[in-house]
Amino acid sequence: MADRGHRRGPLPPAPRPWPHGGVRTRINAVAFRVASLGVRHAVRRLPEVLSEDETVEMLATGTHGHGTGVLVMTDRRLVLYGHGMLTRTVEEFPYDRISSVQWTGGLLMGTLRVVAAGGGTELRQVPTDQGTALADLLGHRLAAGAPPPPGTAGHIAARLATLDDLRASGAITDQEHRDRRAEILRAL
Repeated sequence: MADRGHRRGPLPPAPRPWPHGGVRTRINAVAFRVASLGVRHAVRRLPEVLSEDETVEMLATGTHGHGTGVLVMTDRRLVLYGHGMLTRTVEEFPYDRISSVQWTGGLLMGTLRVVAAGGGTELRQVPTDQGTALADLLGHRLAAGAPPPPGTAGHIAARLATLDDLRASGAITDQEHRDRRAEILRAL
């Protein structure tokens, strides 16, 4: 009768020390939620892409191109790590360059699109819970760092510059320039 409590054969090899210990610990804290078989390679390779003091806030997994992809939201940027049989893709998106995030979801899976200056990326077959959570968190992050609404100092400076250009080109008189300038400054 086989003894199920004891393992037969050689013991498994001892784990090797991880070269990026601090980053690995912070990745593990988030990765256990998305630890499916297809993304383990990408999760293991994340310390090569992330800085030592970078904190991983959320992960979403899916397919990118012809392989597996992991979209990583850190405290500094959004990183897509994708890998296939012979390829490896790393795309970085600083938060100030991201213009929008789009989630198109079904019952179980969906597509997460990130639109940024100079392009964007798409992660398909993302589990609905991961996709909605990352899209919501990224949307809140982008809204918090959004440009100031019209009527703030940046907008008023642009209006004054346009007014100066109109006067310089002769489209308005000096008196109209003074009146409109006073009107803009009163709105402050």
